[in-house]
Amino acid sequence: MGQLSNRTIAVLSESGFEETELTSPVQRLKEEGATVHIISSKAGKIQAMKGDHQWTIEVDVDKTISEANAEDYQGLVIPGGVLNPDALRKNEDAITFVKAFFEAGKPVAAICHGPQVLITAEVVEGRELTSTKTIKIDLLNAGAEWYDQEVVVDQGLVTSRSPDDLPAFNDKMVEEFTEGVHEGQHS
Repeated sequence: MGQLSNRTIAVLSESGFEETELTSPVQRLKEEGATVHIISSKAGKIQAMKGDHQWTIEVDVDKTISEANAEDYQGLVIPGGVLNPDALRKNEDAITFVKAFFEAGKPVAAICHGPQVLITAEVVEGRELTSTKTIKIDLLNAGAEWYDQEVVVDQGLVTSRSPDDLPAFNDKMVEEFTEGVHEGQHS
């Protein structure tokens, strides 16, 4: 039995996610005993990318955003990639889903460009985060405190910069998901 054997975790993604930023956290969550659901706007499959131009593997979608209810999950992962967060932040249902985790104080983990979704959900003001450097100014403009570190944790919110940071990201994600609800996690 892993640390997360009684937890169900949502991974919110569209096609265009950075492959390892979804596959590595999912593998680690499953190793810790979690049930993991890939959630996307459409049923079927979503496709990964490596870098900005190479399409790679397809991943099965377990539930659509319209079928998923944040109340059924104990944590949320938002992978990066350039296309994925951009598509998610245009989807009102996805933003509502993300906000529900913050309103309930549930832990959220976002990597690379993933925090762009958090900006649109208006949950970064006054929070400590990191991300890929290309969205640093966006986070600062949204009121976040940005740090150039492999992983930053702020009251259940876990963020990292890139695939190079996945070992630290995965460790802190598991730690925060194990701890559960955080009083300081809010929208």
